[in-house]
Amino acid sequence: MEPLNHDCGIVMIRLLKPLSYYQQKYGTWQYPMHKLYLMMEKQKNRGQEGAGIACVKMHAEPGEEYMFRERALGSSAIPEVFNTTYKGYAKNYTREQINDPDFAAVNMPFAGELYMGHLRYSTTGKSGIAYVHPFLRRNNWKAKNLALCGNFSMINNEEVYNELLEKGQHPRRFADSYFLLEHMGHRLDREVERVFGIAELMGKKNREITEYIEENLDMANVLRTACPIWDGGYVIEGVTGSGEAFAIRDPWGVRTAFWYKNEDVIVVASERPAIQTAMDVEADEVHELLPGQALLINRHGEMRFEQIMEQKGFAPCSFERIYTSRGNDCDIYQERKKLGKMLLQPVLKAINNDVENAVFSFIPNTAEVASYGLVEGFEEYLNELKIQRIAALDHKPTDEELHQILGQRIRSEKVAIKDIKLRTFITEGASRDDLASHVYDITYGSIVPGKDYLVVIDDSIVRGTTLKQSILSILDRLNPKKIVIVSSSPQIRYPDFYGIDMETMDHFIAFKAAMELLQERGMWHKVIDTYNACKEQLTLPLDQVENKVKDIYEPFTDEEISAKIVELLRPKTLKSEVEIVFQPIEGLHKACPNHPGDWYFTGDYPTPHGTKRVNQVFVEYYEQKYNK
Repeated sequence: MEPLNHDCGIVMIRLLKPLSYYQQKYGTWQYPMHKLYLMMEKQKNRGQEGAGIACVKMHAEPGEEYMFRERALGSSAIPEVFNTTYKGYAKNYTREQINDPDFAAVNMPFAGELYMGHLRYSTTGKSGIAYVHPFLRRNNWKAKNLALCGNFSMINNEEVYNELLEKGQHPRRFADSYFLLEHMGHRLDREVERVFGIAELMGKKNREITEYIEENLDMANVLRTACPIWDGGYVIEGVTGSGEAFAIRDPWGVRTAFWYKNEDVIVVASERPAIQTAMDVEADEVHELLPGQALLINRHGEMRFEQIMEQKGFAPCSFERIYTSRGNDCDIYQERKKLGKMLLQPVLKAINNDVENAVFSFIPNTAEVASYGLVEGFEEYLNELKIQRIAALDHKPTDEELHQILGQRIRSEKVAIKDIKLRTFITEGASRDDLASHVYDITYGSIVPGKDYLVVIDDSIVRGTTLKQSILSILDRLNPKKIVIVSSSPQIRYPDFYGIDMETMDHFIAFKAAMELLQERGMWHKVIDTYNACKEQLTLPLDQVENKVKDIYEPFTDEEISAKIVELLRPKTLKSEVEIVFQPIEGLHKACPNHPGDWYFTGDYPTPHGTKRVNQVFVEYYEQKYNK
């Protein structure tokens, strides 16, 4: 119920025809800009801290600009970026010039053949326009210019940083975005020099060498020499000033990307529905980039795929399916419904099988699809009960009996409505908390007071702050017999280092509950032992490291931790009984079989640096809290 910052969003468009073709076929040469805008808006859920676009002109003459970039900060960054561009057209050119594709191709910015777009959510806490993608590395050689953006979080920044230092570079910032740009820029320089050497051996000179480099530069070589050191979840896309383009996915498949090609364009985006909507195509026409694979487009628009790194595992992020991606993807929609459906039995237990006196709802809107699945599961269950009741009759049922049996239904209501947005001008703690308690409002009369169970499903419970500060108290106003909060995802117990803003142990109410239980039951030695074991893990080679933080949870069942979570989150003034039901891990894997990445639930990290980092995070937590 509390929003998470998470994966960024990317878009790439490569035109396969001259601008005049799009003017003739679609009525405007700005066709790619319109598609870029649409796909960025359709992925706005992935980043609202900033946005940026970049463009390459393939046929600029010497002395003419050929790479363009525009960036902006804030939740309105997408329209701001495009408005800036379009206002520049209106200010500097006549209507006739703007509508002339040949004039635009020569004179107007962002009138090119290659486009990138990016939506940013910070996973580092760093903000400002300097951290908004695309990043741009300039050089007088077109082939050495590089624009880069991506959806990524690298875990081994120090390792990459040290390699840059060893090469003699001087990075300006300690941030993975800059490391990637400089690291890839260095390898791009080496690739240009390699092709330069071949051209010289062939007897080419001056401009001939430049042309030979631009024709024979191979971004696959750049990626093969740059990527193997990276450890993290990523999809990275880039373009060079000479018109080479690429998109590459991490070898564990943590982050996802999709592509589509027709006779007019090649398109890459973070989410399949964005491409489907913008290009008006079916799901089976949009393809997923494979783990460790690169999509490469040369300066002539020829596309190919290269396996840059051997696939190291298969751990696509399950949080993409639960929460991050928009729910209008055909597969994600069904998976979210199934996540709700898988919770039938534990919810039945929580309401003492009293289906007749249960009301189902959801908070927030992202949990709506899971609520459909939960209700659908209960409808099927109720239908089975009806069949059994009719079969159990020892006589032919009367119309009245049939109406009474068949008239039973599952009750689903909109019990909570998001009413206002919390304004940050109130900074004093108590006043702020009071305002937070009114972010949602309830639908009075939607349940029978004192009689109905109120079942409210959410997609995830991380910190539980919103539950404690507002949701439970608001639902309590309806006077239910019992409030059952249902999470369509399992208990989030471990940090994420691959893109979601969950990097410290005290983010998680499940962790706090386990620590409370250890203290209450006289098992604090387990915490000390875990601290020492985690410290020891930090001294081991990467291939020997294990996640020792798992020991914190080992003594307890899921139900014990859930019960303690209720105690920690229950407001003192609450009158209703409360229970929290979490999705079992088995239910998650059945609902999302093709996205087994579950490290934030299980602690099974897909990369070695992830396992090392979770031990380090626990050590840092313990030392900051208890070794003062």
